[in-house]
Amino acid sequence: MTTIMKLKKIFSGLAATLMALCLIGCDEEKDPVIIEGDLPIKTSSLFMVGDATPNGWDIGNPTPLQASADDALVFSWEGSLYAGEIKLCLTTGSWDAPFIRPENNGAEISKSNITAQKFIMHAGDPDNKWRVTYAGKYRLTFDLRNWTMSTEFLGENDAPVIEPLEAEAVYMLGDATPNGWDNNNPTELVKKSKYIFEYEGELKAGEMKACIEKGSWDVPFIRPASADCKINKSGVESGDFVFTTGPDNKWRVEEAGIYRLILDLEHWTVKAEFISEIEVKQDPIETETLFMIGDATPGGWGMDSASPFTRDANDKYVFTWEGELVPGEMKACLVKDGTYSCPFLRPSVANTEISSAGVAAPDFVFYAGDPDNKWKVTEAGTYRITFNLKDYTIAVEKK
Repeated sequence: MTTIMKLKKIFSGLAATLMALCLIGCDEEKDPVIIEGDLPIKTSSLFMVGDATPNGWDIGNPTPLQASADDALVFSWEGSLYAGEIKLCLTTGSWDAPFIRPENNGAEISKSNITAQKFIMHAGDPDNKWRVTYAGKYRLTFDLRNWTMSTEFLGENDAPVIEPLEAEAVYMLGDATPNGWDNNNPTELVKKSKYIFEYEGELKAGEMKACIEKGSWDVPFIRPASADCKINKSGVESGDFVFTTGPDNKWRVEEAGIYRLILDLEHWTVKAEFISEIEVKQDPIETETLFMIGDATPGGWGMDSASPFTRDANDKYVFTWEGELVPGEMKACLVKDGTYSCPFLRPSVANTEISSAGVAAPDFVFYAGDPDNKWKVTEAGTYRITFNLKDYTIAVEKK
């Protein structure tokens, strides 16, 4: 019994000691340690995407950066950047993952070096990206421990190596081309010789580039060396092209028309020749009546009081009105539509003037809705107005 009592005393003492230690530990945990600032971004890989990078916007194959041997959380890359945009990711294959971005969208990367500029990282919007404003060779450094990035401009890009491209076919696509952006059915050029391909036909105002195989966006494209290279009545702004997957530079057709394009795949050159305007065929407007409304006309804007034109007895497409006009606006319609939703005869340019000199432009357009272009009468007086609904012309004579 004596031994048992001694053991009980020993265990009681140990329990009391343990209880005291627990209470001391609880007191110490009342003041948690708070870590200020961003925690290091722990990753074994870092990639960049964007039309400024070698691999463009291919999220399945973005351009990798290399971790430093001295610090595994400092990544760098050295090479050629193009004019365009950049952001970075930790993994490949997903646009839903978090991206490393500048604090301010459009933060510039240029010849002026950047030192320890803060960056942010998040998924979704706002989709901030850096913008390379000067193409060249750069060293980029991202410090994932301190959430900073630095750049160093190393020099000009090397001139592209031009090797003849051998192709059975060349296609062009873009909203400037007849078949638009349909990569499965792009517009094919005519093969004139081993390296010369030609297209002659309509181009609309818009963008375009070319390729030698259809059905894929991941192949190299024939494109201008700089973005938005102009094609217009004077020809093409720059006569050379490059054959790359990125950046996604495109030619920009400024003026719609009939063009002849010649691609030389041996010397990597392009020629553009404006041939003619696009002939717009318009069906004659069939109607037995014509009216005009507007605060320049006798009846104002009321449809019930719209001013009627007289149809020519010898030409059903010619309508004439003669009377007093005051300064103000006007347009014409075929019927008295109280909803004002009917098509109207309008000038192609808003506020085309009618005055003692006649009408500033002899053409008109015919459509419903916006833009709600109207003629603008600038001088009061007696006028004779004649519409030709076959030729889509207006003639004005002040008496």
